[in-house]
Amino acid sequence: MVGITSLFEIGKRSLLASQSAIQVTGNNISNANTEGYSRQRVRLEDGLYINTAPGQIGTGVYAAEVLRDFDEFIEVQYLGKSSEFLRWDTLKARLQDVEGAFNEANTEGMNTALARFFADWQQLAVRPDDNNVRTALLADAQNLQIYLTGADVRLNQLRAQADAMLADDVTIINGLLRDIAQLNIAILAQEVPGSINANGLRDQRATLVRQLAEKMDIVYIDNGGGNVTITTKAGQSLVSRGEYFELQVEGPQVIADVAVFDGSLQFSGESNHEYLVEVVTGGALGVAQFRVSVDGGRTWLADENGNSIFTAAGYANRVTLPDDKLTVWFTAGTQNLQAGDLFQIVPHKGVYWYENSSSKMNITPRIFPSGQEDESRITGGSIAGICGFRDFYVGRYSEKLDALVKTLVWEVNRIHSQGTGLDPLTAWTASNPVRNNGVPLGGADSGLVYRDRLAAGNLSISVYTDTGQLLHTVGLDFDGLTPGQQNFNPLVHTLEDVRAAFDAVSGLDATIVDGRLRLVAAPGRSFAFGADATGLLAALGINTFFEGSRARDLRVVETIGSNPDLIASGHVNGAGERQRGDNATAIAMAALQNTKVQFRTTFEGKVLQTIQDNYAAFVTLVGADVQNASFNQSYHKTLADELARRQDEIAGVNLDEEMTNLIKFQHAYAAAAKLISTSDAMIQTLLAMKN
Repeated sequence: MVGITSLFEIGKRSLLASQSAIQVTGNNISNANTEGYSRQRVRLEDGLYINTAPGQIGTGVYAAEVLRDFDEFIEVQYLGKSSEFLRWDTLKARLQDVEGAFNEANTEGMNTALARFFADWQQLAVRPDDNNVRTALLADAQNLQIYLTGADVRLNQLRAQADAMLADDVTIINGLLRDIAQLNIAILAQEVPGSINANGLRDQRATLVRQLAEKMDIVYIDNGGGNVTITTKAGQSLVSRGEYFELQVEGPQVIADVAVFDGSLQFSGESNHEYLVEVVTGGALGVAQFRVSVDGGRTWLADENGNSIFTAAGYANRVTLPDDKLTVWFTAGTQNLQAGDLFQIVPHKGVYWYENSSSKMNITPRIFPSGQEDESRITGGSIAGICGFRDFYVGRYSEKLDALVKTLVWEVNRIHSQGTGLDPLTAWTASNPVRNNGVPLGGADSGLVYRDRLAAGNLSISVYTDTGQLLHTVGLDFDGLTPGQQNFNPLVHTLEDVRAAFDAVSGLDATIVDGRLRLVAAPGRSFAFGADATGLLAALGINTFFEGSRARDLRVVETIGSNPDLIASGHVNGAGERQRGDNATAIAMAALQNTKVQFRTTFEGKVLQTIQDNYAAFVTLVGADVQNASFNQSYHKTLADELARRQDEIAGVNLDEEMTNLIKFQHAYAAAAKLISTSDAMIQTLLAMKN
C-alpha cells in the first residue's frame, strides 16, 4: 500500500543499502595493498513497483549482492603469458650459470689450454729428445684434462641442482592443486547465485591459480557456479570440482607398451634424452630386432655405417646405442617380443601425472634435438624452464663437450699409436675394454667405445733386441687358418682374433685381461708399431696418449705419464728402423691444431671443424642461448605485465575513487535518514490534526 508509512520502509532500505555500500567501500580501502584482493562493489537493485491511481510507485532500493570486479578473459590470457615468462625467466637464470662456467673472457681458459697443448707438440718437433719439453707437454696435457673434466663436473652440478628444483616445484604444485580443490568445495557450499558471492574465497583461488601457472602451463575452465576445472594443455586433468590429481617426480625407468611380451627391457648409463625403442621384427631374444629414436619416432638413431637396426639380446650381448650414452638388453619371458612393441626409456628424473594409483603418464617437458617441443607434455612455467635447461640445453652442452673430448682423444691417439718414443715398448695393456671377446669388434654388442672408427686393413709391428737391433717387421694375419696374410675386418673379427694375430708374432705374447688386450715382449725383446690402417691400436687404446671417451673420464695414459720417454715423437720407417732424433709424429700432432676433423652429436649430426674452432663454437652457442633466453624473458614479461596492468585497472583498488564513493554513499545515507525524519514529521502533523 502506498502511504506515509511506506516512506519509512523506503528510507530503511535506503539506509541499509547505503550502509552496505559504505561497508564494502571501507573494506576496499583497508585492502588497497592486499596482494590478490579484487575490488568489490554492491549491486543495487530497485524494489517492486506498486500500481496506484497516479501510476507505478517504487518501494525503494535493495543491496542485491556484493560483486567482485575481475575480468576472467584477461586473467586467462595473463595465466598463459605468465607461464611463458616464468619458463624463460627460469631458463635465463640457469643458463647464466653455464655462461659463467665457460667464460673465456680471461686469457686463462680452455682455449688457451688447447693452444698450449699443441704448441708443446711443436716444441717437441724441434727438440724431440729434450726431457724438459716432454715434461712440459705432460703438464699442459694434464692441465687440459683438468679444464675439460672440470667443465663436465660443473654441468653435472647444474643438472643435480635442476633435479632438486624440479622436486621442490612439484611439491608446491601438489599443494596448490589440493588447496584449489578445497576452495572449489568451499565456494560451491557458500555461494547462492544472484545473492551471495564468496568473493574472498574467489580471490584466494585466483591467487593460487596464478601461482600454479607460474609453475606449469594450464588450461583454466570456469564451469559456472564457482566450480572450475584445471587441466594441462595436453588434456590431463589437474583439478575437477573438489577432486585433484597429483604429480610425482620419479627416477629412471622403462615404460612398456607391449602386446604379449612378459619379459623386460633393461638399461645402464646416463643420458638427457628419452629413448623410444620399437621392435621391428618379433621373435625370441637373439632373433628379434629393434630400432631407437630420441625424437618420439620421427627419426631413428644410426651408427657411422648407417645401421639403425639392432638385435634384441640378453645381458651378455647387450647393445650400446649409437650415441654411446646407454647400453640396453632384454630379459626373457614366457612370451616373445612382437613387432610394434614399444618401450620408453626415461634415464633421468621425470614428472608423472597420476590418474589413479595404477595409471600414470609421463608429462616431463621435452624438447627434441631439432628444437621442437613435445606438445603432449608440459610446455610452460618454471617446470618447463628447469627440464628444458637440464635435458635440452645442458644435455646439448654435455654432448658437445663429450664429442669434443672423444674426437680429441681419437685424433691424438690415432697419430700417437702409429709413432714411437725415445724408448721402444716392452709391454702395454689396452685402455679400452671390450665387453664380449667373441663378437665382431665393429658391432654394437662388442661394447668397444671407438668401434665405429674401425676400418678394414692391416697394421705393422716391429720387434727388436734389447740393444735396439731390428729382428723383423710384420703385418698381422687375422686368420691363421687361411693361406696368406688376411686383413682385419671390423664386421668379422673379434678381440680373440686380434689377440691370436698379435700372439702369432715371434717375440710377442698377447693375452686378454678383463676385456683388455695385453701385449708383452719376450725377455730381451721390445716392439714398436708402424702404420695402422685399421684404427685398432687407437680404438683398443694401445700405444696411445689419452684414455677415455668423455670429459668425465679423460686422462693421460698412466704408462705415458710415468715415463715421458714413451711419448711418441718419431716413427718406424719403411725399413723398420727407429731414429732417436725423428720428429715425424710430433710434427703430425702439431699440425692437428689446424686440421679439420669430424665431430658428431645427436643434436647437430656431423660437422667438420678444427678442435679449437669446435670449442669456440661451443662457447658461442652458450652465449647465443643466453641471449635468446634473455630476449624471450623480456618479451613475455612485457606482455604479462601489460595484462596484469589491465587486470589491475579493473580489479585494483583506487583510493581516490573509493574516497569519492565513500562521500557519495555518505550523502545517500544522510538523505535516507532525512527521508525517515521527514516521514516522521508528516505523521506527527497528521496526528496533531486529529487531536
